[in-house]
Amino acid sequence: MTTTTPAPTTKAPQTRAARRSIRLHPGTWLIWAALAFFFLNLLGVIGSVLLNSFGRTWFTGWTPHGYTTTWYTQAWNEFNLGHVLVTTLEVTLLVVALSLLLAVPASYALARRDFPGKKIITALFVLPILVPPIAYGIPLATVLYKFHLAGTLTGVVLANLVPSIPFVIFTMTPFIEQIDPRLEAAARMCGAPTHSVLTRILAPLLLPGILAAGILVTVRTFGMFELTFLTSGPDSQTLIVALFSAVFSAGIRSPQSIDAMAVIYTASMALLLLIALRFINPTQLVARNTN
Repeated sequence: MTTTTPAPTTKAPQTRAARRSIRLHPGTWLIWAALAFFFLNLLGVIGSVLLNSFGRTWFTGWTPHGYTTTWYTQAWNEFNLGHVLVTTLEVTLLVVALSLLLAVPASYALARRDFPGKKIITALFVLPILVPPIAYGIPLATVLYKFHLAGTLTGVVLANLVPSIPFVIFTMTPFIEQIDPRLEAAARMCGAPTHSVLTRILAPLLLPGILAAGILVTVRTFGMFELTFLTSGPDSQTLIVALFSAVFSAGIRSPQSIDAMAVIYTASMALLLLIALRFINPTQLVARNTN
């Protein structure tokens, strides 16, 4: 009768090695402490605004003296949030639709064609993304005011198209480059017309990229402040501009109603980001753009 001895386990040495590596790298603890401090402050700011938007009065103590939802009703009526949200939705949808309509063909041309000045045109498309919006927003607003477009919904849409179209181009170009051009050539050899190649071959393959670009432009346009602030009027303000005006314009307003408006804006942005992350993996998008 033979007896077998169990193989020695390496779990204990590995555990000791992991503990030793943590002790030998105090920078790890500093990084985690800095992250914890940052998120604690972020939670405190968001939590204080959220509590104040529901609080009746809040002068002493850690929590308000009673809770109510009347501040949301007051903010909705005082700042005309119904009209503001409709305007925000109109601006966002128009910018997304026009950006995709103009940028997808341009992305196809940049991905499939070589022509003189291609690098210069590509560099020009990069500028609205790299340069801060306020830098070109002021001269852009001056031009729009000259042609009596500023202060209208059309002017706000045109201003937001300046960074949105290049953004869609640099999002869509890697998707188009991944499609084998031999698929298009084979379809044409089989007698497929141009519209059939576009609708039955390219469109299904480009749908994930179009969806990703559309959702990202939606989030970007919804949160764009500088260009919208410089070109909007009383009837063409988006939610973020209306929030800024409520805080800094003349007059006395209850801080609870302004905080309620800020909660509505934050909740809307969080919902858009959740929808975007549901369909888009940011790491995959970066990988596509760097390949």
